[in-house]
Amino acid sequence: MSTATTNISIRMDAALKAQADIFFAELGMNLSTAFQIFVRQSLREGRIPFDIALEKPNKETIAALLEAERITNDPSVKGYDDLDELFADLKR
Repeated sequence: MSTATTNISIRMDAALKAQADIFFAELGMNLSTAFQIFVRQSLREGRIPFDIALEKPNKETIAALLEAERITNDPSVKGYDDLDELFADLKR
């Protein structure tokens, strides 16, 4: 492995960098070391070493959310402020 190094410049939100500096310092490293670890692991695995995804709810979850919203907005659905009352009604 070559011992020659090069400088790179990364533009990053100042608050994000400050948070990263604190986090990586707690792990005993600086941002440069953390970035080197990321690059080495990426090359080792031949991919970004973690999943990058949009968290989208599936159809079942969307249906449940829509049902919950419908129930919340339905004035004919009884609401409960007391768990004992809820459990009493469930036993009926």
